[in-house]
Amino acid sequence: MGNPKVKAGIIGGAGYTGGELLRLLLNNPHAELVFVHSKSQAGKSVHAAHADLLGETELHFSDSFAQEVDVLFLCVGHGEAKKFLAENNIPETVKIIDLSQDFRWNGEAGKAQTIDVNGRDFIYGLPELQRETIQQAQHIANPGCFATAIQLALLPLATKGLIQDEVHVSGITGSTGAGQSLSPTSHYSWRSGNISNYKVLNHQHLNEIRRTLHELQPTQELPAIHFVPYRGPFTRGILCTSYLPCSLIIEEARELYSSYYSTHPFVWISNGTPDLKQVVNTNKCILYLEKQGEMLVITSMIDNLLKGASGQAVQNMNLLFGLEETAGLRLKSSGF
Repeated sequence: MGNPKVKAGIIGGAGYTGGELLRLLLNNPHAELVFVHSKSQAGKSVHAAHADLLGETELHFSDSFAQEVDVLFLCVGHGEAKKFLAENNIPETVKIIDLSQDFRWNGEAGKAQTIDVNGRDFIYGLPELQRETIQQAQHIANPGCFATAIQLALLPLATKGLIQDEVHVSGITGSTGAGQSLSPTSHYSWRSGNISNYKVLNHQHLNEIRRTLHELQPTQELPAIHFVPYRGPFTRGILCTSYLPCSLIIEEARELYSSYYSTHPFVWISNGTPDLKQVVNTNKCILYLEKQGEMLVITSMIDNLLKGASGQAVQNMNLLFGLEETAGLRLKSSGF
């Protein structure tokens, strides 16, 4: 007999990240989806909100928390995760993976964990940064989507103390990054054939990026990170371009990155300019390195709903329960 399946529950299962998490858990051979909670869809079948799941599950959304689970995923809005945990008595035996930003950053540089009101210790869940720490954790703060793409572009440099000058980053994301609730900038008629920037130099994900880099280069003053995000005229995916002065020649940079990610199954170094479609619908991150004069240019791309959210959450679940890290995450890209 094999090991018993991990019993999972989802809080906030009607949105984009909740829907992706549903699909992943239903197809993970080591997981059993016990319940899916949604205030707005309570009592309705899951496929009423996620039409592609017709024939895949007979689950209905619930309006209550079922405690007979091993892991609880929080796919609620920012600020709602803290509120939910404060209002509900979650057994200490239940592992928690929060996909909001509520526990990613505690406001103190150099602190890799956040404590909630009930004393829960949340560990920052970027496997390529601290896989062994995650494996021993009880509660995980899943990283932000832009934060994931940018950190994966910079981690190898930071581990060698090579981020010694200002970093400039531009990044573009699909409309699903804004969530399922409509806003003036997420309507198809506004988004299609259009592009705009937002939160210029002030994106919330900079907090967790700065903290990570400070931890890896604690004896150095952290240079400024200048980030300009863009809204793209497509549904999913993130492409970021990071560049900074670097003394490494291109061959040395590629060797550094290849060595750093050699044991991480979802990060790949491309020999040629990659396309966003290579990562859409996958848990991959693809990196491409170039040297232009003294500047090292790193292109990083992920699917914002998978490696940037639900896929990474399942990756963290696999690590928490001693499963194969790639279980249920060998996904096919859209290709064309």
